[in-house]
Amino acid sequence: MRALIVLSLVFLPWMAGPTSARCGNLAGDSTQDGDAYRVTTRLVLVDAQVLDKKTHIPVNSLQKDDLEVYEDGVQQQISFFSQDELPLSVVLLFDLTDSVRPVLKPLAEGAQRALEHLKPQDEVAVMVYAATAYVVEDFTTDRSRAAAAVARAGRMESREAAFFNEALFKAAEHLSSRSNARRVIIWLTDDVPNIPSDEVRSRYARSLGDYEPHTEKETLEELFRTGTLVCTLLKRSEISDQESARRDSATIIGRMLYPPGEVYKYTRMTGGRVVESSGTKLDKQLADLIDEIRERYSLGYRPSTRKPEGKYCAIKVKLAPEFRRAQKNLIVEAKSGYYR
Repeated sequence: MRALIVLSLVFLPWMAGPTSARCGNLAGDSTQDGDAYRVTTRLVLVDAQVLDKKTHIPVNSLQKDDLEVYEDGVQQQISFFSQDELPLSVVLLFDLTDSVRPVLKPLAEGAQRALEHLKPQDEVAVMVYAATAYVVEDFTTDRSRAAAAVARAGRMESREAAFFNEALFKAAEHLSSRSNARRVIIWLTDDVPNIPSDEVRSRYARSLGDYEPHTEKETLEELFRTGTLVCTLLKRSEISDQESARRDSATIIGRMLYPPGEVYKYTRMTGGRVVESSGTKLDKQLADLIDEIRERYSLGYRPSTRKPEGKYCAIKVKLAPEFRRAQKNLIVEAKSGYYR
């Protein structure tokens, strides 16, 4: 009597549900249950974008052999390659502070048109934040519901501090339940965070109570653990510039003791993009950003070496040498790593 062999592909970092308990198994690992042998192979997925260095226009004609991926400096064999095939799970994350909230109104007016750039199977959740983050509308494929949630967010306000680390952590955590999809945070902010010091928390974060907000380090770990891409619509105002100048002159030590999180750091380390807006056409910029996210490449590989669970593994995606010699003005953006 021949034994039954079951092959399970565990996709990381989009792992969720019953398979997550077995994610300790790497390629080649097996367990026996009676006459059934289960072999679990871990496939690490990496979201990457290739841009023209001068224009920053995406390049959409690459093939699998045009790219290389390295884990901890060791080249890996790309076994999965796609573009615009996997569905998206998107959190629209909106800053509620005084300097950003007025921007939500013009965005809300065109939100549904922008969201129509998603595919029918893509889902959207809407979250807002100040000292902590709240879900306005959970994941839905109904564009009208999502647009209405953006409009509701535009009418909300908060007199509390803006804690970037906590907002990004909560958004990534909310995405952790979404499986078999590319996880994305589209973040609207003016890049003026409050330093989460003891004094600021006691005066401007009453809603937190005794809860300790997450740190920058913890937030980066959660973003890497969940494989979340952060893309940012950065819209500054006169209030933003005034606040930024005031804080920069008085908070250097505070920033060292309590890193508040940085838009460019979060975006860069997850492989995303910051779109700086100087006008009012945020709905068009949101639509363009959605188009760019859809056109990113998804690369998958099975790690060539066994490493302990919980270890951070650095990732580097490069153009293949022959392609790089032929196309010298291209750059690759991808996340900087993940946790086993």
